[in-house]
Amino acid sequence: MCGIVGYIGPREAYPILIKGLKRLEYRGYDSAGIAILNDNLQVFKCKGKVSALEAFVQGKPLHATMGMAHTRWATHGEPNDVNAHPHYSQSESLAVIHNGIIENYAILKEGLIKSGFTFQSNTDTEVLVQLIEYFKNSGISLLEAVQLALNQTVGAYAIVVLSKNDPDLMIAARKGSPLVVGIGKDEFFLASDASPIIEYTKDVVYLEDEEIAILQRGQKLKVKTISDVETFPQVHTLELNISQLEKGGYEHFMLKEIFEQPDTIRDSFRGRIQLENNTITMAGIIDHLDKFLNARRIIMTAAGTSWHACLVGEYIFEELLRIPVEVEYSSEFRYRKPVLYNDDILIAVSQSGETADTLAAIHLAKSHGAFIYGICNVVGSSIARATDAGSYTHAGPEIGVASTKAFTAQVTVLTLMALAIAQKKGTISEERLKEIMIALTEIPAKVTQILNKAKEIQEFSKYYTYTRNALYLGRGYNFPVALEGALKLKEISYIHAEGYPAAEMKHGPIALIDREMPVVVIAPNKGHYDKVVSNIQEVKARKGRLISIITEGDVTVKELSDHYVEIPETEEMLIPLLATIPLQLMAYYIAVFRECNVDQPRNLAKSVTVE
Repeated sequence: MCGIVGYIGPREAYPILIKGLKRLEYRGYDSAGIAILNDNLQVFKCKGKVSALEAFVQGKPLHATMGMAHTRWATHGEPNDVNAHPHYSQSESLAVIHNGIIENYAILKEGLIKSGFTFQSNTDTEVLVQLIEYFKNSGISLLEAVQLALNQTVGAYAIVVLSKNDPDLMIAARKGSPLVVGIGKDEFFLASDASPIIEYTKDVVYLEDEEIAILQRGQKLKVKTISDVETFPQVHTLELNISQLEKGGYEHFMLKEIFEQPDTIRDSFRGRIQLENNTITMAGIIDHLDKFLNARRIIMTAAGTSWHACLVGEYIFEELLRIPVEVEYSSEFRYRKPVLYNDDILIAVSQSGETADTLAAIHLAKSHGAFIYGICNVVGSSIARATDAGSYTHAGPEIGVASTKAFTAQVTVLTLMALAIAQKKGTISEERLKEIMIALTEIPAKVTQILNKAKEIQEFSKYYTYTRNALYLGRGYNFPVALEGALKLKEISYIHAEGYPAAEMKHGPIALIDREMPVVVIAPNKGHYDKVVSNIQEVKARKGRLISIITEGDVTVKELSDHYVEIPETEEMLIPLLATIPLQLMAYYIAVFRECNVDQPRNLAKSVTVE
């Protein structure tokens, strides 16, 4: 989604702002802009990447120690120079940047037009800055004007406001969209996430919904609500480091993150697997064990790749816990009328911890008395703060828009949860528990073995550069892997792809298969192997081109395949952690051969913080 950066302090603001925008490029955007406050309030903005903004401001008077910057992902109004942020008020004495959606902007705009305001853009954001000016014209302070405006606003927002008449003051507020305040020595930083802040300070405050940060030069941070109640937020210490935000010699962040998975999977179970005493230690489970032991059912909710991780989790939980599990798209869950009980558990999964629909699902389930458990990657994120308990995946920053290491980390954490609860519930023997735990600790080394085949995968991927459609098939634990593999190909190469349970191929998709249609089949030697082989033979009978993911030593499927990747043998429930790796690499290399922007695919945002 949109990216926000702000600075007030003794340093030159422009270098901090422009570097911050580059750190936020992964969020996805179509235009960029900057506002600086020196002797005047100046706004520079244009359609395109941050590099286009850099070129545009060359030679402009940028000396200032206070400013804000923005990358926009279009919601209201097409991507162009005029709709880019920041937006001036009518008098050009105020400027605002905004992430989110003002749902009642049309009604507000109509009233402002009747009051004599004119508009330059088609955005909802300009309505907000005009509304703030409308209130400020009555002679009240900037803070009071912002409070009044936000009290009339319906929707989601993270905003920063500058006023030409308040040269030592910056106002920021949030509701539903993330905003982080960095606290330095006599200086403040603002950002949508911690990545632009980390090299300047590790002390941050995460604003809560309807909180306003008052950043006054020479004073301490003050936070109030839009109802003017002062709050005293906790200062958190960031655990990020700069190297995690750089490519480290890889051509793309996505490739780096694929190759990080031996480490990120290991970090996901580090300290949690206790082989010496045959236990899984997870504080969120231990502290709320009764909730899990007495749950009527478990509902998992997520979006995108995280939803696929939940599907794998459903198979694992039902096998190990013998309790019904439902997996819900959070965007659908929030708008229907689900039947919820106070002994239900909702597990909400999100890489960013800021997904708007997943947050809404959490609030809905909470209102029905359900216990909420969060799984996310970003410490201090909204979901981490909104849930009753939870676990971090410890995958580190994921910059590539197409999620890779987050998926395997989420599956790892879900597996650990199921094992921990099953042991306490008595639905798994101690011997079987140890077998799975040992197998899980072996996964990082086995992922490395697959990554060592990257050149082979790169080589055969070139044959599928110009395909227009692809079909991905899997059964059991590997059906979600098929969905995830198809999503990766769609996201970054723009090739239409669909994932199906292998047996469903005969219920429609088989009509598409011909010699132009590549079919990717996850066919390990566990589970329903004979059934999958039968499906493969049906593909070959129709001249389909077969790419298979097979267990090392397999002969039958190898001989039927046009191309194949062997993966090491492991427990059936852990196969998704291995089988997804070659699919990530294949999607990546096809996208590179097609000269696509791998890290920033068109129209996509890393974190969907608005509907």
